[in-house]
Amino acid sequence: MAKHNLNGWGVCQGLARQILHDRAQRRSLLGKMLLLALALMAAGLWLLEHWLAANPWRFLLWWAACAVMTGAVMLFALYDLLAVIREERAKLKSKLD
Repeated sequence: MAKHNLNGWGVCQGLARQILHDRAQRRSLLGKMLLLALALMAAGLWLLEHWLAANPWRFLLWWAACAVMTGAVMLFALYDLLAVIREERAKLKSKLD
């Protein structure tokens, strides 16, 4: 039996590999990331408006974090799109063979 690396980084890599290869888990994580990004934006617009307006650095850091989160969601959605195309092409190829 092979030894598996059970340190934090190895566990993270295994989880990432599992999520990236399973369409349902990938979509679930994508939806959760989207909800988090929307929640951050809504909190910045309505709940923390005065707190963010009090300090320009706080304002910039908050909205930079929202932009990074939104960019991560968009990149993950692009990955999902490409993975679905790859999966469907493989299915079509196996049906033709």
